[in-house]
Amino acid sequence: MSEQKINCVAVIMDGNRRWARAHNKPTLEGHSEGYKKLQDVVGWAREAGVPHIIAFAFSTENWQRSEDEVGYLMKLFNSVLENETEKMIRERIRIRFVGDRDRFAEDVRAKMEKMEEATSKNFDITLHLAMSYGGRAEILAVTNTLIAKGQPATEEDFSKALWTSDMPDPDILIRTGGEHRLSGFLPWQSVYSELFFVDAYWPEFSEEIFTNILKEFKDRERRMGK
Repeated sequence: MSEQKINCVAVIMDGNRRWARAHNKPTLEGHSEGYKKLQDVVGWAREAGVPHIIAFAFSTENWQRSEDEVGYLMKLFNSVLENETEKMIRERIRIRFVGDRDRFAEDVRAKMEKMEEATSKNFDITLHLAMSYGGRAEILAVTNTLIAKGQPATEEDFSKALWTSDMPDPDILIRTGGEHRLSGFLPWQSVYSELFFVDAYWPEFSEEIFTNILKEFKDRERRMGK
């Protein structure tokens, strides 16, 4: 059996708050540790030759969390937008934002576009950050777009209209934190993804766990209905 190439890995970064509580830290600090871990994972993926990572960073449902937590997450997001672009360029990481951008303030949307443009050349890996993302919201948005065109649509048409249109479907989908569900992440794109559920909280996710997942994936047989 020939070795299967891994084009895209999706991650549900679950367990930041539980990790913080387990380490007697303020709950919100878990999100900062989670971002540091994401940077590690992008590095490991690049070393393994994986060209795309998509991370579930903030869901449409997360807007309903406490004002303090949403405010903290938006502050962290703004810090990334304002301070990380040069680092991404230097490390040859392209950034793409996936989700309902209308939920963000106009200045934040402008910063997102600026970062995407600045990192769009001379890159080795693309990090797709799912921000204000929900699978049902994405499918509804695509459906309404295609209805407005007034003509029957194919699966190819639908895929091209997705927020993730420039990303291959994930070969691997990982969820940390011990939960065994996808929580609305990439329902269209993940139909043939290999799923891996990890007990470790996201800040505890290690290179060893990541490498073992890649190895196990390559040993799995993906028939995709055939």
